Amino acid sequence: MKAIVIENYGGREQLREREVEKPQIGEDQVLLEVHATSVNPIDWKMREGYLKEMFPFEFPIILGWDAAGVVAETGSNVSKFKTGDRVFTRPATTKNGTYAEFTAVDEDKLAIMPEKMSFEEASAIPLAGLTAYQCLVDLGNVQEGDKVLVHAGAGGVGIYAIQIARSLGAYVATTASGKNEEFVRSLGADHVINYQNENFNEVLQDFDFVLDSLGGEIQSKSYEVLKKDGKLISIVNPPDEEEAKKSGVTAGFHWLQENGAQLEELAEFYNKGQLQPIVGSTFEFSEAGVQGAHELSETRHARGKIVIKVK
Repeated sequence: MKAIVIENYGGREQLREREVEKPQIGEDQVLLEVHATSVNPIDWKMREGYLKEMFPFEFPIILGWDAAGVVAETGSNVSKFKTGDRVFTRPATTKNGTYAEFTAVDEDKLAIMPEKMSFEEASAIPLAGLTAYQCLVDLGNVQEGDKVLVHAGAGGVGIYAIQIARSLGAYVATTASGKNEEFVRSLGADHVINYQNENFNEVLQDFDFVLDSLGGEIQSKSYEVLKKDGKLISIVNPPDEEEAKKSGVTAGFHWLQENGAQLEELAEFYNKGQLQPIVGSTFEFSEAGVQGAHELSETRHARGKIVIKVK
């Protein structure tokens, strides 16, 4: 099968097209024929070697951990899915990712795609959508009437966090550039702070929850907008516990957990009209296409999700 692999850590030029063996599946797995995948920061951070201690994979490595496609084969223990099912997934983080025509996926990490959803849309949801869901629901326990601040509302996680928070009945503020103000309002943001000419920590106060996707100085300033006993969850770097304690808030770091049942929840949000995948850019499944997708992701200014059309 065709795959885009890396055989060394380094720049985008390390992404090479290769013919590799089709994966063998275990008894609790399905073989997924990939129709679309999407790019996330973990992809190029892995490619650059920033995550090699956390994930000490041997080369060659197939990057990519989002996929939508069709079940091509099922393991002997698989009961929820059958050949031909249209599914989407955030598979386990292994060296055999989704920049490939086929990938092996554990049954418990899969969900059926909504009928009206395209493969490109479905591939744009798993990693970013699950991250937003777990931060807001599992860790934030966001309730109706809560005030939520989502940083970088036009980014991959931000687009889902705004929509999920609104579906939970929260008041949502977000930071974005001026050119993205109308876009994030269309997702459901109640208050948009243009970070180019306004300081969010000077205009917001008494918030219940902050989703931090930027870290650094932004994370530190975020404590100022939280009410006492408020909560901040970061998806970029672990917060300084002392700094959070001085502000009287709870702060933590979250690394996504793959979860097929929660993907089903996100599919239900979609079916109810409460969640719309935003495909910002689409690239072809080739060396040049995947390199271009990484280049865009590395700018950190892509609107919505970056999708690679595999089939």
